[in-house]
Amino acid sequence: MTLVNYAKKEITCKLVYYGPGRSGKTTNLQYIYSKIPNDKRGEMTSLATEMDRTLFFDFLPVDLGKIGNFNAKFQLYTVPGQVYYDATRKLVLQGADGVVFVADSQADRIEDNIESFENFIINLKENNIDIEEIPLVIQFNKRDLPNAIETSVLKEAFGENDQWEYFESVATRGNGVIETLKKSMFLIMKDLAKKFNRKR
Repeated sequence: MTLVNYAKKEITCKLVYYGPGRSGKTTNLQYIYSKIPNDKRGEMTSLATEMDRTLFFDFLPVDLGKIGNFNAKFQLYTVPGQVYYDATRKLVLQGADGVVFVADSQADRIEDNIESFENFIINLKENNIDIEEIPLVIQFNKRDLPNAIETSVLKEAFGENDQWEYFESVATRGNGVIETLKKSMFLIMKDLAKKFNRKR
């Protein structure tokens, strides 16, 4: 849920990167972190296991400057990909204003993608979030690998929806990472403006 601090004239939005283990969620945030000027970002917290997987979340508050009379900030999180950390995934998803679902494009990971997406839908419902309402971008990562399957096949596996945005990426090189982030932030701000106008 977007936090509006009228005293400080500040809007804070939460963007969550979701997806199966080792799909590239943390790599996305690491690249974003490396490209944002020091004065426009906070510290990135990464809690990892011995296998170098994100255990809880990455958190990167990004200062975007002004939107109207308000300073806009985005908090970027990733969820752990492993199934046995489901309670943490559910918790991190709480209050999300938008989601980037990072899918692994490799043919042998399609079942992992589907399982994670189904889990994502369940956790949205448990957080009282409607998948048809929340801004959602699906990123097909690892497009450079030889066993990457066609994006049309991946879209079909996710039950292609005209409301969702899709991007191809190679997060290790930064390809498609900033484009995914910009589109996600745009959709969140558009959704926020719509909700604000509805209340007026």
